[in-house]
Amino acid sequence: MRVRLPEERPAEPPTGFKIAHPMLSQDGGRAGFTGVSLGGALPYGVLDEAHCVYGLRHRAPHRRCDCGFHCVHGRTAAEAMLCTAEHRSAVLLDVTVLGAYIRFELGFRYARQRVRTATVGPCACGAVAVALADAGWGRPGWRGLAASCAGCVRRRTAVSLATFARLGGEGLRVRAGGGAVEPAGAGLPEGPGVSELVAEAALLQARLDWFQSQLARLGERGSGKG
Repeated sequence: MRVRLPEERPAEPPTGFKIAHPMLSQDGGRAGFTGVSLGGALPYGVLDEAHCVYGLRHRAPHRRCDCGFHCVHGRTAAEAMLCTAEHRSAVLLDVTVLGAYIRFELGFRYARQRVRTATVGPCACGAVAVALADAGWGRPGWRGLAASCAGCVRRRTAVSLATFARLGGEGLRVRAGGGAVEPAGAGLPEGPGVSELVAEAALLQARLDWFQSQLARLGERGSGKG
């Protein structure tokens, strides 16, 4: 006799929390995320459908497989995962669980998801992040990103938090610490938002300062030879 799991039909889609690494496509035109465990090889979009990581043809989530998106019920449980050394550069995601799902004691395994909010931690130097910059690793066609302040960006490929939200689309919101950065154009008919312009200006100023310091060093070396 086959045992059937109880079915839930909530009035509103469930929500949960998870951590993931922010990603930028090679051409710089798309933003997404990649998981920190089983799904780490498959970058996904802000609104996306899960696929079996083992290449099997069944639909996710399958009861006899580990496939599907994963999240936990509580924000605190997800934040605790950010304490480990290998997950320090990940971001905290607030997600909506869509489609079929399997409920566990601590969270869900499910078929589709929408990332509602991404909370970016501080730069590696401890300063508040204004951008997501090339982290030095990636997946085929995708660059891994990490939080960066204006002073640490330098010449690395980087996007402001608001630009990342715009590239992700689907109403994604990106937060740095306790403050929110609205998606570009939110509440405006056209053009970038003020928060995005401020962040972009900070990135440009940081790069300009770096180039000026390099020019100054070259000048000192040149005068020393004379």
